[in-house]
Amino acid sequence: MSKIVNLQSYRTKTVEQRGFGPWYKRFGETYNKDTLLSDLSAKTLYFLAIPGEKYAVAYYELIMGILGLGKGLKFYYLDKKEQVMIMDIHLFLADQIRFEMMRRLGWLNSLPCDNFTLLKMVQDFNKVKDLSKEDHPELAKSHPGYAAYSKLTRMDKNVFIRKMFRDALEVFREQLE
Repeated sequence: MSKIVNLQSYRTKTVEQRGFGPWYKRFGETYNKDTLLSDLSAKTLYFLAIPGEKYAVAYYELIMGILGLGKGLKFYYLDKKEQVMIMDIHLFLADQIRFEMMRRLGWLNSLPCDNFTLLKMVQDFNKVKDLSKEDHPELAKSHPGYAAYSKLTRMDKNVFIRKMFRDALEVFREQLE
């Protein structure tokens, strides 16, 4: 008797292995199609929140694996159009990672992408990015900077929150120690 294979399930498993396999090796943690930002360990979240080319490779591994573009270290050999697309997704994911870090610190109330899986954010990047433009992160009223934040325009509020990334990274690191 022949075995019936669910093609969609097989494709999803393949994408999971390509995309999350390098992260399993790098972080020693298991991820799958249902992994949300909130599922990432504090250690992994901290690593991914650090800016710089050294840390970008982890994003390239995930993105390129999910999109079937090869291993992360091959990023520099891709054509410019693919590199730009991967960098756009990387920068978007990095923002979401940092927002999640700030949420865990109690600095933010809501996140634009907290209901999207990592897989969905990569596979449907343009759609998710457009949807997230409508729903900006909000500073928690308990944050010491809330009074100044509440007087700002919507665009300035986004800038205000992004300027907090460096401080959030330091506070988060201290909590990990």
